[in-house]
Amino acid sequence: MPLPLSFKKEGTIERHQVEGMDPSDRYFSRSILVNRVAQGYTGSVMYEALTVTGSIKPTIGAAVSSVVEKLQEFGFTRIRTRPNFKGQRYLAEKETWLDYPDKP
Repeated sequence: MPLPLSFKKEGTIERHQVEGMDPSDRYFSRSILVNRVAQGYTGSVMYEALTVTGSIKPTIGAAVSSVVEKLQEFGFTRIRTRPNFKGQRYLAEKETWLDYPDKP
């Protein structure tokens, strides 16, 4: 039997859907994998040949935001995210989207 999420030491603990427009103005949708690490949480996403990893943050939300900020630095726009999986539990797309304002 797997350990409950709260006891899991390290590894992927949540998956968040991220979507928006890429630098070529094409729609994209990918998963941000949120991992628990010794110092907190970090997120990463792969888009074509690009892998973006956020900074280590104290909360899951801050880890997801860190990935979004790095995507924005690469020119991604109109980004929004929502959690899709907590551990193995699928959230059935019931979570609310979180919109991120574009950087000027």
